Amino acid sequence: MRVSQREKAQRLEELHSGARVLVLPNVWDAMSARVIEAEGFSAAATSSSGCAAVFGYPDGQRIPRGEMIYLIAKIVAAVDIPVSADVEAGYDDPVQTALDVVAAGAVGLNLEDRIKGEILSIEEQKKRIRAVRSGCGFPLVINARTDIFLASHGDEGTRFDRAVERLNEYREAGADCLFCPGVKDVETIGRLVAAVRGPLNILAVPGSPSISELRDLGVARVSFGGGPSRVAMGAFRSFARRIKETGRFEALGDVAIPALDTQKLLKRS
Repeated sequence: MRVSQREKAQRLEELHSGARVLVLPNVWDAMSARVIEAEGFSAAATSSSGCAAVFGYPDGQRIPRGEMIYLIAKIVAAVDIPVSADVEAGYDDPVQTALDVVAAGAVGLNLEDRIKGEILSIEEQKKRIRAVRSGCGFPLVINARTDIFLASHGDEGTRFDRAVERLNEYREAGADCLFCPGVKDVETIGRLVAAVRGPLNILAVPGSPSISELRDLGVARVSFGGGPSRVAMGAFRSFARRIKETGRFEALGDVAIPALDTQKLLKRS
C-alpha cells in the first residue's frame, strides 16, 4: 500500500522527536536514494552540491531551479521513504520553490539564510520562512539553516549568541527543525541543544562526535551535505587512477556493487 505525501510529511516530522537521532546520509540521484532506502534509513535528504554536480554545476545555487526540481522529482519517485529537499536559499522566490518541491513529491526542505555569500537579516529570513509556511499549502517540514558558524560570520566572541538568536527566531517564524552547520565540538553542540527551542540538525564532518554521542547530547537530526557524493567521487577517482597507473582491473572488484544487486535495487515492485 502506497503512503500518501501528507503521511510522509507527518512521518518526517515525527522522526525529529523520537528517541533516536534522525540520520540522513544525503543523496544526489535515484540510485544513491535507493541504496539509502535499502540499507534501512527512515528518510532521505538531497544534497544541493551533490545534485548540482550531477548536471555539471558548482554549489551555491548555480544550478537552475528547474533542473534541481527535476532531479528531486526523480529521487522522490525512486523511493518510498520521505524525502527532504535541499534548495539552498530558495532561489529568487522561496514560495515558488516550495511549491515546486511539493509538486516534485518531497515533504521537507532546507532554507538557508545566506545568498551569494551575504547573510540575510533576521527579519528578512523570518519573512521568507513565514511566506513558505503560509504560501505552499502543504505541511512541509522546514529545516531552517543559519550559516553564522559555517561562514565564520562576524565577531567570533558573539557568534554563538547570534546563531542561537537566529535559530530561535526562525523557529518562531514557523521552522520545524533548526540547522547549524559549521559546529563539530561537543561543548558547542551541547550548548546549542540547550539554547535552541526546537530540534537541532548538525552537519556531520570529519571530527564530529559519533551518532551515539550526538544522541546523548540531544541532537535530533544529523545530515552530511555533499559529503556522501564526494565519497562516491573519491572512490571513482581512486578507481580511475589505479587503472591508469597499473593497467589492471582488480579495482572493479574491490568496492563495486555487484551487477545483480544493482539491478535488484533499480527494480521497483
